[in-house]
Amino acid sequence: MATDLNPSPRLLLGPGPSAVHPRVLRAMSTPLIGYLDPEWLGLMDEEQSLLREVFMTKNTLTLPLSGTGSTGMEAALCNFLEPGDRVIVGCNGFFSERMCEMAARYGATVTRIEKPWGEVFAPDEIEDALATGGPTKMAALVHAETSTGALQPLEGIAHIVHRYGALLMVDCVTSLGGTPLKIDEWGVDVAYSGSQKCLGCPPGLAPFTASDRAREVLLARKSKVPNWYLDLTLIEKYWSKDRAYHHTPSTTLHYGFREGLRLVLEEGLEARWRRHRENAEYLWKKLEELDLSFHVTTKNRLPPLTTVVAPGGADEAAVRARLRDEFNVEIAGGFGPLKGRIWRVGLMGFSSRRENIALLAEALREILGR
Repeated sequence: MATDLNPSPRLLLGPGPSAVHPRVLRAMSTPLIGYLDPEWLGLMDEEQSLLREVFMTKNTLTLPLSGTGSTGMEAALCNFLEPGDRVIVGCNGFFSERMCEMAARYGATVTRIEKPWGEVFAPDEIEDALATGGPTKMAALVHAETSTGALQPLEGIAHIVHRYGALLMVDCVTSLGGTPLKIDEWGVDVAYSGSQKCLGCPPGLAPFTASDRAREVLLARKSKVPNWYLDLTLIEKYWSKDRAYHHTPSTTLHYGFREGLRLVLEEGLEARWRRHRENAEYLWKKLEELDLSFHVTTKNRLPPLTTVVAPGGADEAAVRARLRDEFNVEIAGGFGPLKGRIWRVGLMGFSSRRENIALLAEALREILGR
């Protein structure tokens, strides 16, 4: 017979999930109501309004999709691409590779522009790809690459992409709520994130937004969206005044997500970005004192997630295991070409606190000193 649920009290300092704020957990213990209850519909409107503020957008089509960040990625591709459409993908990490895989499955023609894992793209590299190879429907970039710890600059990119008649799609799973992201000001057409990173909520929802330009592309499709569950023309009718049933959402996850968004805006976006940056710099300083180095240059380093080069002679997996078993601290290793070479340390949302950094640094000092 299964025993009582009693997981170890881990300090989550990996690439996700991050620690969940106590207020979010309390909100999730609220009794359920029906998915067409007038009170629930009012909460949906509030949720959308809060999410627009966090995304810094006025986009009508802004809502949390039921599913993880990969749900957002799939929705961003299956709704706006049709067979034969060309999409340019900036490939510099694991999640851009996933974009290529998904886009190809929907029949798109994928043009890859590539950088080593941990580097970012310059505007002229994106323009060169747009200027050759024929018409382009979409250019896709990962704003915050969770596999490498690199932060892709976005300012000015949309101006180039729009000049070639394409949409700009951005993966901001590890940046929303943790580092500057200005959807309208930067001209981003399609963006998605995850609830479990800098927003400090449990996994299971994918914040999503699409511009009016993108919405026009969606409505002008020649074929039906090939993924029924993620068809935004159907989902939007549930989140709009139509309230047409699409699927049964997780009331509990939405309660928590709404509270998480409230916490973000109570702190203030700029204050929250500053906290993540200052705590990242404190982490970098503490790790440098241990003679550790970093995979990404300071200029391109992602504050919510740091990739640390495992020192020569150290068994990086054994160090992570000792952190977990002796100190109840979770960090992650690398994968792909970075497997066995790096540690990924996340300081996201409620996990981004100085006391957590001090504990991690002292635990690493003790383990590596042995």
